[in-house]
Amino acid sequence: MSFITRAREFRDILSRRIVVADGAMGTMLYANGIFINRCFDELSLSAPALVGEIHKQYVEAGAEILETNTFGANRARLSGFGLADKLEAINFAGVNLARQAAATAGNPPFVAGAVGPLGVHIEPLGPTSFCEARAIFREQTRALLAAGVDLFILETFSDLSELREAVLAIREEAGPDPVIVAQVTIDDFAHLPGGPSPEVFTTEMNTWPADAIGINCSVGPKTTLEALERMSQLAAKPLSAMPNAGLPARVEGRNIYLCSPEYMAQYARRMIAAGVKLIGGCCGTTPAHIKLLCSEARSIDPRRSGRVAVTIEQPEVETAEEDRSLPPVPAAEKSRLGAKLAAGKFVAMVEILPPRGVDASREIAGAKLCAEHGIDCINVPDGPRASARMSAQVTCQLIQQHAGIEAVDHFCCRDRNLLGIQSELLGAHAVGIRNLICITGDPPRMGIYPEATAVFDVDSIGLVNIVRNLNCGLDLGGNPMGSQTSLLIGAGANPGALNLDEEIRRLEWKVEAGAEFVVTQPVFDLALLERFLHRTAHFKIPLICGIWPLTSLRNAEFMENELRVPVPEEFIGRMRRADSGEKARREGVAIAQEMVTRVRPIVQGVQLSAPFGRYPLAIEVAEAIGPR
Repeated sequence: MSFITRAREFRDILSRRIVVADGAMGTMLYANGIFINRCFDELSLSAPALVGEIHKQYVEAGAEILETNTFGANRARLSGFGLADKLEAINFAGVNLARQAAATAGNPPFVAGAVGPLGVHIEPLGPTSFCEARAIFREQTRALLAAGVDLFILETFSDLSELREAVLAIREEAGPDPVIVAQVTIDDFAHLPGGPSPEVFTTEMNTWPADAIGINCSVGPKTTLEALERMSQLAAKPLSAMPNAGLPARVEGRNIYLCSPEYMAQYARRMIAAGVKLIGGCCGTTPAHIKLLCSEARSIDPRRSGRVAVTIEQPEVETAEEDRSLPPVPAAEKSRLGAKLAAGKFVAMVEILPPRGVDASREIAGAKLCAEHGIDCINVPDGPRASARMSAQVTCQLIQQHAGIEAVDHFCCRDRNLLGIQSELLGAHAVGIRNLICITGDPPRMGIYPEATAVFDVDSIGLVNIVRNLNCGLDLGGNPMGSQTSLLIGAGANPGALNLDEEIRRLEWKVEAGAEFVVTQPVFDLALLERFLHRTAHFKIPLICGIWPLTSLRNAEFMENELRVPVPEEFIGRMRRADSGEKARREGVAIAQEMVTRVRPIVQGVQLSAPFGRYPLAIEVAEAIGPR
């Protein structure tokens, strides 16, 4: 039977009655002893009998749709397992196993190509662009089409933008014929993880060229039903529901889902009454659950009918930000630093590390000394070199309160999830911190606690996007907050990066996301800085150059060989010739002063480091700036 014929058949059935899909594949594999660190999609190649047997059990339970074992079979996810070169083979095997199991039934179930998220953040929270995401989805779509799927089920998407790209990728690759079921995953409050409510995401999903829209995974039947009841008030397409079998409980080292088949069946009846036309299960659901869902579906006449209307044209989606954002506060009004940068004035910052303990008196004294010598801001790193110190935000507060000088808060992504990021940014604004430098952060393995867990929900590009949203009065999900932050957004860059093309590409994304100034890594090679400035001149935002007074030959070699900051041989030689610690420090200050003099005409400021807390060294270097 042709692909087009099967699509017509499916749409016809969906217009007349309830359709029941299968249940979990991943947790069934897990229950059969497959460790969670395996690539489950690859098991279609290495353990086909096990995957095929699970499909057969769902056929025997009465499932009318078998989802292929290809949820993560896209290039982005497979690359993490070193399996990107097997993409076509994995997708083909996944479809073939489902097709073989379907053939064992008198009335063969439909085979649905399962497509999940990419497993990487896309814009605005990550460096993967919409175009790149769509290209990855198109590649998997081609493989699934070539293998012979009957329809596509997109599932467990938490980002509406990513799900939209997946839907449009299938339409671009396969045209109007394939059936597409588009599903999101929600939290305990029926919202997407980023914040959009059922009313918001249903309204947007209505505009997409999908046949059905719905919810799967994450939560159990109760919350799924509550969300679907809200969706049904606005949905212009048939609804689908594939909840988990409740929330998992940890039993003897394994995640066990405790919702019984009878409990799931009770909620299936309620979901169907709420308008659901396609029902199945996600994590924790078994053939026993699906068997009872089939019984419920057969016993109920659907309350709504009518043929499925499919939008073929690509919609023009208005973003919530366009509709509901507030105009951001101009940079000149955000802080004294913002005012100076906006006016084109040259600025000087000094970097002061947070204390290792609870006593910040030495850092406050250093900040006071800097203020007395005309330094504009104190730059406070956030857990530099993955070290455990007082929080940068609190250190900034103490400096601003007790030293009479403005602070710049480094804000890194390593230790915070998306919720923590938003909370701390709102808190920073509330206590008067207005200047940020958004950084990804050093991985824990660089510090003294290499086994510490890193979060990295987003990188610095995604962080800049989050801050820009907050500055426009929008939370992570694009929902109005009723107020707005006024945070000056800085970003980092490395003119001496080994892969300069990638460094500039990332900086461009940061600028597009909303960065208002750039601070560089320490610079010793003027030629590298000039090359970097030439290639980034079109960004047209202030650049502040990092300057580091060397303290010894060993310090210079550490910069060159471990931090990968290029130090010209001329400077290495000068440090080598210094035959005492004091002479080495004097030579390091002299080199830094020369660098300040050289960069003064071509940048809009300098960030001066104070090695080992020697603040007078930084102030001495600042003397080379001259009148401002």
